[in-house]
Amino acid sequence: MSNPSTKNLPENKKENKFRIFIWTLFDFANTSYSIVVVTFVFAVYFKEVVASNKPAGDLFWSLGISISMIITAFVSPVLGAIADYSSGKKRFLLFFTLLCIVSTAIMYFLNEGDIIFALVLFILANIGFEAGLVFYDAFLPELTSPKNYGRVSGYGFGMGYLGSLVILLIIVPFIQDNLIKETFPVAAAFFLLFAAPLFFFIHDFRKKTEHKESYFKVGFGRVFTTIKNLKYYKNLVIFLLSFFFYIEGVNTVIFFAGNYAKTTLHFSMTNLIFFFLIVQTTAILGAVLFGIISDSLGQKKTIQITLYIWLFTILVAYVTSGDGAIVQYLSDKFTLPVGEIQQRSFYLVGLLAGGVIGATQSTSRSLMSKLTPYEKKTEFFGFYSLFGKSSAVLGPVVFGVVSYITGNQRFAILSIAFFFIVGLIVLNYVKDPDVKTQTIQ
Repeated sequence: MSNPSTKNLPENKKENKFRIFIWTLFDFANTSYSIVVVTFVFAVYFKEVVASNKPAGDLFWSLGISISMIITAFVSPVLGAIADYSSGKKRFLLFFTLLCIVSTAIMYFLNEGDIIFALVLFILANIGFEAGLVFYDAFLPELTSPKNYGRVSGYGFGMGYLGSLVILLIIVPFIQDNLIKETFPVAAAFFLLFAAPLFFFIHDFRKKTEHKESYFKVGFGRVFTTIKNLKYYKNLVIFLLSFFFYIEGVNTVIFFAGNYAKTTLHFSMTNLIFFFLIVQTTAILGAVLFGIISDSLGQKKTIQITLYIWLFTILVAYVTSGDGAIVQYLSDKFTLPVGEIQQRSFYLVGLLAGGVIGATQSTSRSLMSKLTPYEKKTEFFGFYSLFGKSSAVLGPVVFGVVSYITGNQRFAILSIAFFFIVGLIVLNYVKDPDVKTQTIQ
């Protein structure tokens, strides 16, 4: 099936490039939330300050992640169907963007012991961030032709990680002056400033029509119809099942990387900043490079390559975080303390993970765009969100529970490898759309 989205693309190449740039600018903006709140500053602040650095902090944090993901997962397909029916992608995106921004800014008022308040704010902010991505991702088929999905999606993720670098450089002085809480409204302001252009310069292509039915009736009706007809989308369902598992591993790494480095490897805030600078820099290169590769090699093969790299990364993280023979050998060879070897090895982990973290997500988004019927693009990206967000419930909970029971995060990290392995196995059964003819299997 050819993709009719190419009929709606602007004929003026400069106009099209401008729209792509504005779209990627939203990626540049929203990673201020993901890096400051989810991955780095607030994740550590919640554990050490709000939860008083108790082991239960990991469990509370994982519950907050899981609750927000469950809610997002199950409302996304319905909201996507409504957006397709009403040409309302941008309105929904605006609502969820503001929900994330406002909730993030209010985090400034959190103090020790405010666990419930902190969880409520984080859940609201994360719902805003994750649900907004459903509508943001659905713009991709309107921006370029299928043969360029990989690279354009890669440009978006590349811009996102560039945004992460910029926001990290902005908040460094705050962290050095121990103004941790002040970084939350700074991240919110950054998100607002650079997300705004999308709402002024990018429009939904579909013309508005008169609607007589309730939006929610239409939304639920369309979702139920799609579910009943899933047998006609077998290849897409297999991909979503694979995506469910391997993105589980990616999400768990994102949610616990900073926490793991701080708790298990005793990173200072300066160490953490340097670590995330490494991750964001390599993520920019990885997202763009693998995006270009995927348009030539194919999205499926590209994802498989990134998942093998993920497995190797998990193995390196596990081995070098302990005090086994390899770490002892390196300690003796370089005459450095074991703890120093562990910390320096984790920079290698960051280098490897950064190279594929954006690539895995970006290539998955471009493959999803190729497999999705254009007339149902937002609804199906809602299902994409359903599988991606519901998967993020299990991994963090398993990580949090194992960490809580054993009192050692190192054992919890091995659970991540399982999800990458299952994802790889299922992905073997996905048929990659032909790059030349752009048919949808």
